[in-house]
Amino acid sequence: MTTAAAPARTGRRRLLLVCAALAVGALATWGGARPTWFSATVPTVRGDVEAAASGIQVQPVPTALALLAAAGIAAAVAVSGVARRVLGGLLALVAVVTVWAVVATCVSPPTAARLAQLAGLTVAPGAAGDVSGTAAPVITLVGAVLVGAAGALLALREKGMPRLGARYDAPSAQRRPAPADPDRAAWEDLDAGRDPTLGPAPDATDDRPGRGGGEGAV
Repeated sequence: MTTAAAPARTGRRRLLLVCAALAVGALATWGGARPTWFSATVPTVRGDVEAAASGIQVQPVPTALALLAAAGIAAAVAVSGVARRVLGGLLALVAVVTVWAVVATCVSPPTAARLAQLAGLTVAPGAAGDVSGTAAPVITLVGAVLVGAAGALLALREKGMPRLGARYDAPSAQRRPAPADPDRAAWEDLDAGRDPTLGPAPDATDDRPGRGGGEGAV
């Protein structure tokens, strides 16, 4: 492996790691928000009924992060430079907000009356019940941490990561031969014993009249 190929290979691995973390993080964040987060048994006119609410119902931020992370996979591959670092910073910021929102929701869960309202149940005024939580928010937190780590890596270590189609962006000047240097050509003529102020020497094989030493020369 050449010295120049090592950083390129490292950059490709780093970008692949970012995309994998974004994909897994988006799935975990989305999947953890779909099951039930909180439930409670509340008294209604039909008797005691269990009211439950999913993560999507009580906290919409994880869904937004999952969508952003999914879109960020394509964006991370398509852009580079400042745009890629801004994308990484945005992903990390939204991930931090998501972690804060999920932790705050778990610390202060919705009341039984709120759960009944989300479930579409009618309860007597002042009705209360014990609210219990599930482990589903932990999955969302793990997904948010993965997205945040991927965003931080994208923002801080973007240099060296390849970009889709970058191999076709080479300047046209690199694909065209460099123009001849007239000064260099003049020195080469002097070295060869030719006068650089004269035009190119006539072709000795040219047998047209008035050219070289061929037949029919005047």
